[in-house]
Amino acid sequence: MAESTGPQWMLEGEYFENCSCTVACPCIFSTNPPFASMPTEGACEVTFAFHVNRGSFGDTPIDGLNTVLIARTPGPMIEGNWQVALYLDERADQSQQNALQSIFSGAAGGTLGMFAPLIGEVLGVRTASINYSVSGKRRAVEIPDVMNVAVKPIASAMGEDAEMVARNAHPFAPDGVAMAMGDSGNAWADYGMRWDNSGRNGHYAPIRWSNG
Repeated sequence: MAESTGPQWMLEGEYFENCSCTVACPCIFSTNPPFASMPTEGACEVTFAFHVNRGSFGDTPIDGLNTVLIARTPGPMIEGNWQVALYLDERADQSQQNALQSIFSGAAGGTLGMFAPLIGEVLGVRTASINYSVSGKRRAVEIPDVMNVAVKPIASAMGEDAEMVARNAHPFAPDGVAMAMGDSGNAWADYGMRWDNSGRNGHYAPIRWSNG
């Protein structure tokens, strides 16, 4: 976890991701060091969606707010040159927007702080109507006219109610990420780019982050 000299912050909530790799993503599941493998499609194009159940950034509460991070890497993630875009919950006031941007850009340290040095270009940061929803084991996020992305768990040999969970595999959630895949109809289009990661690799998990 990257350290920060800014305000103390913490959050509890959940996240999901959907990338362009086939299942399972070699960025994590490989004989190479983590994030050192070539994405299955050459570039990695990934959506990260976050919902904060409870959290604070210094004296600023961020309970109930949503954020989406989009990233594209031209090759192995560890080699950097990431292009990123950040969408902040339009319900947040200015201090909350600043808090969300600091946390989810990695500027405030913590889990995403370790990835901040890999960013080569920030495509943009803007507020948006972000609808994060959970229905059973399906997770979805919608930003009107920009994205509609959802993931569902991969079928397990242990039954349809069982989740395949990878522990100590992902820095976002070391206690375990569920193995998932993009639902049909997934789409994102903005900043002159677009992708559809339906049927591609996904994960979801509870998250507990801080810079402490």
